[in-house]
Formats: sequence, C-alpha cells, structure tokens
Amino acid sequence: MAQQQKVWYVTGASQGFGLILVKKLLQQGYKVAATSRKASSLTEAIGKHENFLPLQTDVADEQSVQQSIRETVKTFGTIDAVVNNAGYGLLGTLEELSDEEVRGNFNVNVFGPLNVIRHAMPVLRSQRSGIIFNISSIAGFTGSFPGFGSYCATKFALEGLSESLAAEAAPFGIKVVIVSPGYFRTNFLASGSLAVPSNPIAEYTSTRESQQLHTQQINGAQPGDPEKAIDVILAAANAEHPPLHLFLGPDAYDLARQKIVAVENDLNGWQQLGAATNFN
Repeated sequence: MAQQQKVWYVTGASQGFGLILVKKLLQQGYKVAATSRKASSLTEAIGKHENFLPLQTDVADEQSVQQSIRETVKTFGTIDAVVNNAGYGLLGTLEELSDEEVRGNFNVNVFGPLNVIRHAMPVLRSQRSGIIFNISSIAGFTGSFPGFGSYCATKFALEGLSESLAAEAAPFGIKVVIVSPGYFRTNFLASGSLAVPSNPIAEYTSTRESQQLHTQQINGAQPGDPEKAIDVILAAANAEHPPLHLFLGPDAYDLARQKIVAVENDLNGWQQLGAATNFN
C-alpha cells in the first residue's frame, strides 16, 4: 500500500512525541487523524492540511473515543496504524497518593488505550492488517523509581495488556509494538504533564528530592532526541517483522538489561526451592 493511502490514528498529539510524529507523518504523505482534549491545540500546533483530521477527544471517555474513530473511518475510509500516546506522569509515593489521583492516572494511561483498542480493533480485524503502537516507558519494564509507583503500575499494565493483545491480534495479521523510551527531551516533566500529590508526606525525603531533580534539573536536559525516537518508530512501522518490545535510548537499554540480570539472579538463586513445588 502506498504511503499516502495509509491512515494513522494518534492520541495525545498536541505536544511531545505525538506532535512530532504527526508532523513527520504529514510530511511523508500519510493521512493522519490526531486527538487532543482540545482540537484548537492541534490546529494551532499543526495548522490545516488536507490529510489532517484534528479530533477533540477524551481518551478516558469511551464514547468520545468511539466517536473519534468513527469520524476517522468516515473521513479517510479506514485506519492502518494506531498510536496510543496520550498519558501523563504522576510523581508521589503510594502512601501519599489518594485513590482519586491513582485512578485518574489509570483512567488515562490504561483505560484510555483500552478504549482505543476496543473500537479500533474491529476496523483492523476486518481488513486483516494493521499495527498498534502502545507508548509505554522504561518505567513499564522496571519499577525501581521511588515516587513513580502509580505511573510505573500504569505502564506495567499497558505492557501486559499489549503482550496479550499481540497474541490475540496475530491471527488477523495485526502487529503490536510496545514503545519504551528512556529520558527524551519532551515536555513530559513539565507541570502540565507531570502531576504531584495534593497531600505530600514530608518524611519521604528521597521522593521530594526525586521530584525536585526531575522538575528542576532533568527537565529540559534529557539526553534523548525525540525527533530520532520518532524516526525509529516509523522504521518499526515499515518493518516486515517489527519488535514487540521497542526500547528507545541507551539509558532504556541499560536499565532493561539491569532488570533482566536482577531477575536472572533471583531465578538462579531460588530455583532449587521455588521450583520444587509440584506434587511428588
């Protein structure tokens, strides 16, 4: 299929990875439906384009998602690639975060992609082709970040459902890619994308230090170039055999390998006891 005929559906497209991806896709001749909580933010960031459909969508609202997918198919005829990019960080210890704060994080980061998947799959399944990119994080593979327990949990959940989705969708020719970036220089650590607890507990000094480090020092100084990250995602989209797990950034690769080594050590250290649990 020619590039200009392929249709992409991208959530959270008014900033960061989503915005860069949409701009590159339009430059390369693709048709793009892009969502944001405010359609005006999309037109302001991207402008008008004959192959561009801005959609005001709340990914946590299933009816809103369903309507935006219907509008995409009505306008462009189909969907070939889905990118679940909408999400936000939440920096606070598990003790100090309220139930409402954690559920809000899950509503956008987990139930949002589920809403999209639920309503995009019938389109992809009917044409027996397509690819779904779920934008996770290295924090969805290793959770050793104090103060990021909720965020890690949402991304671990996203990776788990993505692995199951890959197995479910494979018979229909649909591919799934979990994208796990390290630190990239987007606005992810800015106040609009990184929430903090309403009732912080002073005793968690390491978490407050992490909060200050991320917002005041790491923010704006991340080593990763988001333009290059999007180029890798586009390469995966065009690959005959894209990876299920796509890590981005040398820091992500280092942290992933550290996690794998730690798990191997636990397996080897406790296998004699842990595996001797069958009935004799």
